[in-house]
Amino acid sequence: MADADLEEIRKARLQQLREQGGSSGGGGGGGGSSGQDEKQQKEAEARQSILAQILTPEAADRLGRIRLVKASRAEDVENRLIMLARSGQLRQKVTEEQLKDILGAISENEPQEQKITVTRRKGGDWDDDDLDDLLNS
Repeated sequence: MADADLEEIRKARLQQLREQGGSSGGGGGGGGSSGQDEKQQKEAEARQSILAQILTPEAADRLGRIRLVKASRAEDVENRLIMLARSGQLRQKVTEEQLKDILGAISENEPQEQKITVTRRKGGDWDDDDLDDLLNS
């Protein structure tokens, strides 16, 4: 990713913060919840804008599929990608393979679910031969 793109992202984020700071001080007491909704919508739009700039179309498609299955994991990946973009560690768009690597790194950090296996045993000394003997007598 070029330095000009990162600078553009920073300027957009700074402008967004200025708008949020300016609009929150002038309203009355009646529109609190709609202000929150508007703020969340602006944040979501800013996130999508940044992600559109740093992801290839294939990677964005994969991230969308991940969101359908597990939204929390998709959000973790998005947060990590945005953090990398803002810190200047991304030099080019993230490919699908790089996205898979990030997913692997995130899944290694998550606690693994314990798996319980149930093995069923036959009760007592009964087996099929004993059942046949009972039926034939």
